[in-house]
Amino acid sequence: MIPIAKPLIGDEEKQAVLEVLDSGMLAQGPRVKAFEEAFAEMCGVKYAVATSSGTTALHVSLLAHGIGPGDEVITSPFTFIASANSVLFVGAKPVFVDIDPVTFNIDPAQIEAAITPRTKAIMPIHLFGLMADMAPIMDIAERHKLVVIEDACQSHGASYQGKRAGAFGTGTFSLYPTKNMTSAEGGMITTSDEVIAESCRVIRQHGMRHRYYHDELGFNFRMTDVHAAIGLAQLYKLQHNNEVRQANARFFNQYLKGVVTPVVPEGCEHVFHQYTVRVSGGRRDALMTYLHDHGVGYGVYYPVPIHKQTYYVKELGYDMSLPEAERAAEEVLSLPVHPALSSQDLETIVATLNDFVGA
Repeated sequence: MIPIAKPLIGDEEKQAVLEVLDSGMLAQGPRVKAFEEAFAEMCGVKYAVATSSGTTALHVSLLAHGIGPGDEVITSPFTFIASANSVLFVGAKPVFVDIDPVTFNIDPAQIEAAITPRTKAIMPIHLFGLMADMAPIMDIAERHKLVVIEDACQSHGASYQGKRAGAFGTGTFSLYPTKNMTSAEGGMITTSDEVIAESCRVIRQHGMRHRYYHDELGFNFRMTDVHAAIGLAQLYKLQHNNEVRQANARFFNQYLKGVVTPVVPEGCEHVFHQYTVRVSGGRRDALMTYLHDHGVGYGVYYPVPIHKQTYYVKELGYDMSLPEAERAAEEVLSLPVHPALSSQDLETIVATLNDFVGA
């Protein structure tokens, strides 16, 4: 079976972990600081704050911006549920806006109509490795004095008009094993605002600015040096691995038939965390079965938009129609695009899908 994802862990990561274990400094030590500094440089920002996961990075960022009960955060319904759940964690309300059917990202043209006196932030999701259309989003945020928190959990190294993901607002990243780079588990917050960076550091470590002096309510959302060592080694490989993903995506775009392949808008660098096609005409389930039977992995990201998830409907009372997100959920299919694919793997994926559609 050709897997949908495959973390690439080499000798560099293994050696880095052994060095940390030998050092005796396992948590919130020098490797975390080095990882933060290198990640901030990659994103083109002044500060990066490491956390225990992408979800805690989102949670901490919202708290650092003072978002809480009674506030609203405008975001996309077509993403992993952690994005919206993090808004619930701080007592605020996610307000969903439909997506652009081409990019799968939030449609900026629909954001302004969703703004109310309670709106405090916009949380664009950079889905599948492609950044949201940030120019109009930043313009709307500036005019309405709203915070922008980028969910860049799938877009390490992506860019928009020459500016990296995580450099527009407060950025949040996941370092889960299936991402373009991993720390085994972990997250990162990026910002050029010193006040926000310091607030994030305090919140992630029990509300402490000085050891055993707790100025506010905080959490244990720290990253260990073991995780940071893996992440730092992975960061040095990110550009190369992203370039391999992009080359694989170009191969698919050239040879796949009978499906709608991804579009990269002008001025954007797509890093293809996922290579996601549309399969119309109700054929997706049959194609999934065919791929499985022929040894090709796949994924559906995501089969149910957040506003249609059981908890959001039954417990929170969401009752709305967002047709583009709902149609995407019925048609999207992600194919393996990761750097571990061989030339034979790529040819097998193309041949298998094209055989199914009769191309």
